[in-house]
Amino acid sequence: MLYANQSQTNITVGLQYQELLGTVMFAILTSVPCCVFLSINGTMLFTLRSKPVFRETSRYILLYNLLFADTVHLVQSQLMYILAVCRLRLIYPVCGFLIMLTNLTNEISPLTLVVMSLERYVAVCYPLRHATIITIRNTGLAIMMVWGFNSLNIITRVLLGSNVPFENSENLQMEDFCGKDSMLIDPISDHYDKVFTCFLFVSAGVAVISSYIGVIIAARSASTDKASAHKARNTLLLHLVQLGLSLSSALHNPLLVVVSKVVDRIMSVRIQIVLYVCIIILPRCLSSFIYGIRDQTIRPVLVYHLCFQWRRSPLL
Repeated sequence: MLYANQSQTNITVGLQYQELLGTVMFAILTSVPCCVFLSINGTMLFTLRSKPVFRETSRYILLYNLLFADTVHLVQSQLMYILAVCRLRLIYPVCGFLIMLTNLTNEISPLTLVVMSLERYVAVCYPLRHATIITIRNTGLAIMMVWGFNSLNIITRVLLGSNVPFENSENLQMEDFCGKDSMLIDPISDHYDKVFTCFLFVSAGVAVISSYIGVIIAARSASTDKASAHKARNTLLLHLVQLGLSLSSALHNPLLVVVSKVVDRIMSVRIQIVLYVCIIILPRCLSSFIYGIRDQTIRPVLVYHLCFQWRRSPLL
């Protein structure tokens, strides 16, 4: 009997050690590429502020706003991931604040992509009026409207979530790691969240697709610059792909719920980490690669700063 209990204890300890080792390994595999991508995004942000041509051109200002929101979202996601790996439980108000910030930066990207698509549409379809419509002032106002609209949405969610009966809980300590599904979310707030997410991405998709169709129609006109129209069409296609990748982040939590009901805990954690890398990390890092490689103005400056950073690295 004693031998059986000891064997059972050894098996339990072995499984716990295997789970811990697997979690640590996957945490390292996700943290390393996240740090690399953050370094690249940071270099890209510095590049976009290093020369007057980037600071005084509307599309580069919009790109900076997109990269800034993606970088902040990546930092917040990695912070919450580390808290979950370390099994640190927060109190509900702190977790709610982190989730609201994550939602804010997550929804900046699709709206910024809409503004960037409209800018390309005006550049191709109304080239003579582009300089008067797409000004630095108007670009700044558009960015302020994007952040203001999303801030208003966050305030609405907070007001709807104020009906959650926290006072009925014994304390504000969370029983699980910080995450949207672990929060005490009011049903009305949950419905509003789903409706707003659908409305946001459907509207953004319609705007980008409409801009793409408008550029295609304008490209058939004899007075349109064919090279400029072709480049704008490819850029709008990339915007559509980026929008789809941003939408995939909204499917992250529902996928986790489905996975947790199908497989065991260890496999569920591993699948969760893979989904985190593919759905959260990678989409937030593609903008630097896409624009850094495609744009003839950004590419040499970005390569210079990356090479300078690589040479100055203390690890070399």
